[in-house]
Amino acid sequence: MAEQQATLAGGCFWCTEAVYKDVIGVTRVESGYTGGHVADPDYKQVCGGDTGHAEAVRISFDPEQIAYADLLDIFFATHDPTQLNRQGNDIGTQYRSAIFPHDESQEEEARAAIERAQAEWDQPVVTAIEPLAEWYPAEAYHQDYFEREGSRNPYCMAVVAPKLRKFRKSFAERLKRESAAG
Repeated sequence: MAEQQATLAGGCFWCTEAVYKDVIGVTRVESGYTGGHVADPDYKQVCGGDTGHAEAVRISFDPEQIAYADLLDIFFATHDPTQLNRQGNDIGTQYRSAIFPHDESQEEEARAAIERAQAEWDQPVVTAIEPLAEWYPAEAYHQDYFEREGSRNPYCMAVVAPKLRKFRKSFAERLKRESAAG
């Protein structure tokens, strides 16, 4: 089966990218911006909150190794889908929880995943299903950010590293071999 893509927004893209880079069957993760109304936005514009874009990741994956539904279950386990337009101290629509399905099948899977997630949370899940929109890759310095800067960046040490440890513990069977020990 041919490689597929998933586009997800779960707050800061550094966090989301770091999680999916560890997953068996994921061949590529790219941080970027989607869901807005400004062509070719940059990080500063998106952080300003006026472009309508979300910080997101575009995941390329092999569906014979991991199902889209499993990617969604990881998504819901690694961010708080009950926070509207924020993740922790990151506040604004650019940090919203959203799924951007690539086709009708992914949209059906997204609806089912939201139902599964709702069963796990006491508060309402506010994750939106939004139309697939133009994708704008984030600047080069955002790609593989945690991998390069995680041990030197206080935000990464305080926010990304604990999230990644929790993910690795909870989804050990889904980790690429080199990630399992980390």
